[in-house]
Amino acid sequence: MQRLTKNLAGDMYGGITAAIVALPLALAFGVQSGMGAIAGLYGAIALGFFAALFGGTNTQISGPTGPMAVVAAVVVAGQVAYLGSLEAAFGTIIATFVLAGIFQIILGISGVGQYIRYMPYPVISGFMSGIGLIIILMQIFPFFGLSSPKSIIDIVSSLGHIPSTFNAQAILLASATIAIIYLFPRVTRKIPSALVALVILTLIATVAQMQIPLIGDIPQGLPEIHLDTILGVDLYHPMIVLIPAITLASLGAIDSLLTSIVADNMTKTQHNSKKELIGQGIGNTVAGLIGGLPGAGATMRTVVNINAGGRTKLSGAIHGIVLLIVLLGAGEYAKLIPLPVLAGILITVGIGIIDYKGMRHLRNIPRIDAFIMVVVLLLTVFVDLLQAVAVGLVMSSLWFMKQMGDTIKAQSTGHSAGHTRHYHLTPEEKVLVEKLDDTVYIQRFEGPIFFGFTAQFKEIMRSLPEVKTVIFRMKFVPHIDQSGLYAIEDAVMELRKKKIGVYFSGLQKQPLDMMRNIRFIPDLIGEKYIYDDFHDLLTNLVKEHTASNPT
Repeated sequence: MQRLTKNLAGDMYGGITAAIVALPLALAFGVQSGMGAIAGLYGAIALGFFAALFGGTNTQISGPTGPMAVVAAVVVAGQVAYLGSLEAAFGTIIATFVLAGIFQIILGISGVGQYIRYMPYPVISGFMSGIGLIIILMQIFPFFGLSSPKSIIDIVSSLGHIPSTFNAQAILLASATIAIIYLFPRVTRKIPSALVALVILTLIATVAQMQIPLIGDIPQGLPEIHLDTILGVDLYHPMIVLIPAITLASLGAIDSLLTSIVADNMTKTQHNSKKELIGQGIGNTVAGLIGGLPGAGATMRTVVNINAGGRTKLSGAIHGIVLLIVLLGAGEYAKLIPLPVLAGILITVGIGIIDYKGMRHLRNIPRIDAFIMVVVLLLTVFVDLLQAVAVGLVMSSLWFMKQMGDTIKAQSTGHSAGHTRHYHLTPEEKVLVEKLDDTVYIQRFEGPIFFGFTAQFKEIMRSLPEVKTVIFRMKFVPHIDQSGLYAIEDAVMELRKKKIGVYFSGLQKQPLDMMRNIRFIPDLIGEKYIYDDFHDLLTNLVKEHTASNPT
């Protein structure tokens, strides 16, 4: 407790400041999701408090985020379309949100959070830029004071209807919102510009009695727990809940852990990825139970918290409590907020998410990276977010495997013992090799023999010259996977059929254990053909060669 309160002033100021920044975003994301502004606020309160309390990043501020709101909107639209109305789909929707939180807890317990570091940059860049574009596209119609179609395809195809139906007052408010957000920080950064735009423009729209769409009635008081509603859901088609829940859980994990890395860099600390995902899962589970929007660690709000002095979990908890106080006292006024103002706020959020650095360097980075980035971006916008990431990871992995395979092949040298050039030999080994003739072939490998190298390995084996003995130098092979092991086994069997002797030297522990575990040694290759030291192997071969060729 003393540890939490030693920075009490900084944590209180950080939490309050983060809550002020979070309020307009929570309302905006709630509206965008289709669940209503109150769902965004419920999600910000529950996730903000519980993820801070149980999470593994001391300064993390959690709540609805752009990427999570986009996926939630897709989930809501899909299930409403399937069941006919938001009321009919409500139980299924919040069951999906709760299940997503449970999946995140499982991800945390299993420790998969550590693998976020292996996410290729082109995939992250394309995905985040795609999310930014989705947010902007989904706010085009609200910017003009119109109801937006639910899908991106419908939005793009309906753009031609805007000129004949737009609301000029809505355009004025949305434009003023964007202008204030970008210009007000030049006056002061102590007050969040989004909040300034929200308050001032809501007052202007109310006093001037502008004819523009509003948020509308917001429930007041503590939220209701919907456990009975969730338990009463008829899972007529489990996949309609499972797949979206997995998508939300995966995206929330990625979003949160990336923000944790940002927090680590700013505070010179190290987050606990397991605890962070467990905390995020608990927060999203509670948020779902009260009908709130799922979310994740929010980079901008976390940075605001840190810059304002937040250093412990108390700052995140205070952020949630402040939003709860707002919920209990501000509902009467929040219903007057114009939707075009929220559209302006979200457009700036979308603009901020786009990876301009990656886009700017498209012509300068390797073509395959640029191609992956663009493919992921397009799939994110027009197909599906999780599929976009999956395709990007597969493409990146395949390219990496090809590069690794080509590199290992280029570094793996082979030569007959009688050849005049001998690679990577000590002077003593060179003397011994020169006593052998071209019937002995030495093949040296560098790097792991894995599934990405098996094709090149087989090519090397096919190109072997006519010899009587083959030596596999394995000193620089730290790892062999199942594909690589079977490729070696097939090669040795083919060589044995041709009456060619096969020797191994320098096998490291993992490859040696693998070969013994499947009885490759000693059933196919006897222990006498396995040497720890290449020099000893050469010495014995020279003796045998001299004995068989006394002249």
